[in-house]
Amino acid sequence: MSPETILLDHGSGGLASQQLISSLFLKYLDHPVLAALEDSAVIQNGPGRLALTTDSYVVDPLFFPGGDIGSMAVHGTINDLAMRGARPLGLTLALILEEGLEMAVLERVIASVARACKESGVPVLSGDTKVVPRGKADKLFINTSGVGLVADDIELASRLARPGDKIILSGTMGDHGLTIMASRAGLALGGNLQSDSMALHHMVADLLAGLKTGSVHVLRDPTRGGVATVLGEIARAAGCSVEINEAALPLRPEVRGGCELLGLDPLYLANEGKLLAVVAPEVADAALELLQAQAGGGESAIIGTVGLDRSTKVTMQTVIGGTRIITPLHGEPLPRIC
Repeated sequence: MSPETILLDHGSGGLASQQLISSLFLKYLDHPVLAALEDSAVIQNGPGRLALTTDSYVVDPLFFPGGDIGSMAVHGTINDLAMRGARPLGLTLALILEEGLEMAVLERVIASVARACKESGVPVLSGDTKVVPRGKADKLFINTSGVGLVADDIELASRLARPGDKIILSGTMGDHGLTIMASRAGLALGGNLQSDSMALHHMVADLLAGLKTGSVHVLRDPTRGGVATVLGEIARAAGCSVEINEAALPLRPEVRGGCELLGLDPLYLANEGKLLAVVAPEVADAALELLQAQAGGGESAIIGTVGLDRSTKVTMQTVIGGTRIITPLHGEPLPRIC
């Protein structure tokens, strides 16, 4: 495979994606806010700060158990804002449509966008539509941007993780990634397997309001590349090691069974309705209680600790008593999951 061409791996959210961003995009787009590579940018704006984010969605299939490309686009953009502590104000919606797309399919997607906006309380404020000839796209692609407001006393970023901090995952991992793979392949894996797609801004607002100011250091949503890849990004940004416990990882039985059947690692599967919170150790129990009380957070768990050394390695204590090094995602196990 030639390094002179774009590969599917470049869109995986893993090592190849990181290399593409650092070697090409940041070579030309070198603004320090962008260079921080957080889920959304926080911009100083007089007495307040704006958060701005953008994302594109090319998921296949367009509709899947638990959601679709429309609701996921809304949820994903809201969540990127929420991970910086922002209160979302509104979204943009841009559509790339392939000639021949059934109007009924488009209407179903837009109706889903509208429902997700109504449920989350975050409206679409601007939009754009382009149509390309047959064969130049795959039915429908969506780009969304979002803007929000960040209170002056909130500062969340991966670099702020500190040794001794506790790491909390707000629920079971891998639900979305395995659902997409099963839907694409027509696999019946049993159980109530469905995407976890949901907006997290209310969960985040309650978490921040319920804890001492400054005690939440990092919030991240582990989408492409999964929990493993995001933990690696946090470790590198903070200059600390990360240690997690396999026995503490929340995982649905149907996801565990599906991964064993298909040879997948749930640590690398995408999530669309979960967050990772890195909090001061003295508030970890209170943070866990707050998350477990939220809709969608009932299976939250403390899964690990920010280590004391500066190796930036992510390691996992396995259920059989060994230690496993967790590396960033390499390759593309699940094409077009978001």
